[in-house]
Amino acid sequence: MDQVEMKAREFKSWSAVAPGWRKHDESLRRNTRNVVARMLDLAGLQQGSHVLDIACGTGEPAIPAAERVGPTGHVIAMDYVPEMIAFAREKAAALGLNNIEFRIDDGEVLQFAPDSVDAVTIRWGLMFMPDPVACLKRAHAALKPGGRIVVANWAGPERNPWATVAVGVMKRHMEIPQPPPGATGLYSFADPARSRNVLEQAGFQSISIEELAVPVIDTTSGEEYFTWVKEMAGPIAALYAKLSPDLQARVDREAAVEAKRQSSVPEAVSLMGVTWIASAFK
Repeated sequence: MDQVEMKAREFKSWSAVAPGWRKHDESLRRNTRNVVARMLDLAGLQQGSHVLDIACGTGEPAIPAAERVGPTGHVIAMDYVPEMIAFAREKAAALGLNNIEFRIDDGEVLQFAPDSVDAVTIRWGLMFMPDPVACLKRAHAALKPGGRIVVANWAGPERNPWATVAVGVMKRHMEIPQPPPGATGLYSFADPARSRNVLEQAGFQSISIEELAVPVIDTTSGEEYFTWVKEMAGPIAALYAKLSPDLQARVDREAAVEAKRQSSVPEAVSLMGVTWIASAFK
């Protein structure tokens, strides 16, 4: 699969789950707020900062960034899925934020004024770009000298049961080939060394990488868990769609049971994840 095909696949899968991101927005924001807070801290945001948020999805961390930088600051948030951007605009408008601008754009080819922003953030978006270095080079050019970039990528599958419970059940009923090196996907930056490598290639300095536990999913039942995953995780939803209706029904049942079995709390379904957060300076 070449880069054009990978990009088309990612656009299709994330466009398909855009309604789910609207539906589950409150729980997603609640369960991942520690990631957003840490990213904004590492980005050094303060009143008056100018920020570029790439692959903002439905507005995270762009909207919290706009609240943090205040009326004298400014945030430009971009994503290439129109439905995601539309919902992000609605949320910002409901909060009365006038210091944030949303654009439908591709992070790998974005055109941005050089030396114009204090910080760049990318939360769980770089993983799905066929040419992440191209994106980071453009981010580097947009940053002012001494500006900071903060990038979050998921750690490996063994540390993210919120996703692997579902995928593990589907593997019982379908072949899921191992992605080749360089392919896009949830775990394409599972090795933190890759984050360091692409940031260095883009010209960044003083690179630091840390890990952060994320309470990704907290629901009342296994059935709710699997519904959440199918409606939120584009790559997993795309795999599920390949199953026959009979197999889908079987996977639904088995995933609900497995989620309950692996839950970290007995009375509900709570599944954790781990994300790497890389930060660097121009």
